[in-house]
Amino acid sequence: MPASPAAPDGAALFRNQCATCHTLSASEPIRQGPPLGGVFGRPAGSVPGFKYSAGFANAKFSWDAAQLDAWLTHPQDVIPGAVMAYRQANPATRTAIIDWLKEQH
Repeated sequence: MPASPAAPDGAALFRNQCATCHTLSASEPIRQGPPLGGVFGRPAGSVPGFKYSAGFANAKFSWDAAQLDAWLTHPQDVIPGAVMAYRQANPATRTAIIDWLKEQH
């Protein structure tokens, strides 16, 4: 019987697909996107010192798995005018990144 494929590695996916624009720690220099450590439960658009696009002023939600999944699928559907260009069509990849982020508190 063939071995089942390994589950995607959230840490590696973050490093390879997200870390160009995002750090985990607010103590690191801010990149193009806000730091993502502690993102779960954080109100959208609320990292001190980060300049968000205008659409975030109307974002009245806190980040959870469903919001992050929608965001990674198509950011502009979640927050019109958002400038994040990254999109991830693969649900398993999105889930691995989201699950890993959830552990980063």
